Amino acid sequence: MSENTIIAPSILSADFAKIGDEIKRMEIAGADWIHCDVMDGIFVPNITFGPKMIKDIRKLTNLPLDVHLMIVDPIRYVEQFAKSGADYISIHIEATEKVEETLKKIKDLGCKCGAVISPQTPVSALEKYVPMCDLALIMSVHPGFGGQKFIESSLHKVSELNRIIKIVNPNCILEIDGGITENNIEDVKRNGARAIVAGSAIFGSKDPASTIGKMRS
Repeated sequence: MSENTIIAPSILSADFAKIGDEIKRMEIAGADWIHCDVMDGIFVPNITFGPKMIKDIRKLTNLPLDVHLMIVDPIRYVEQFAKSGADYISIHIEATEKVEETLKKIKDLGCKCGAVISPQTPVSALEKYVPMCDLALIMSVHPGFGGQKFIESSLHKVSELNRIIKIVNPNCILEIDGGITENNIEDVKRNGARAIVAGSAIFGSKDPASTIGKMRS
């Protein structure tokens, strides 16, 4: 894994009919993590996959699986995802009234935990959870679909969250997800993001290795 920038291709942009080949393609291209977006059609207006997909992907790679739960009441399902092989499990603070309880349960299950905020949620709402998080994720598009345009105001949120992390939990990884490309990643990293989720920019690239290399450097 890169000491500085972590590149996490999102399989939301992969060809699910060739998922094994797609995962291998990302490994060869130099991906650090595999980002898995789980959507329930309730918290977000889209449905993707569940624990079985994570279990099947786990058989295909040793890369860390970064599982992003975009589902309501995630505490009901974190054990299934942990048993399926997730390394990181992140939850939206907007999706549950049991944020601390859910984060603690994720850690008790042996996984690293993350808290996520959508574009409409201020960083101040996330701040109190940072001390217990291994990962803090800012959505720079509206969750639910890939291929959206980067929301420029996200840069200010990344910078604000970065300042908080440095003070209360320097070991917490600041992650950003949504609309990241070779053209804006420099600004994102400059403001403090360390883990970069990218879907169409990598899976849609004719040369994913080159794209990942440029993003990392």
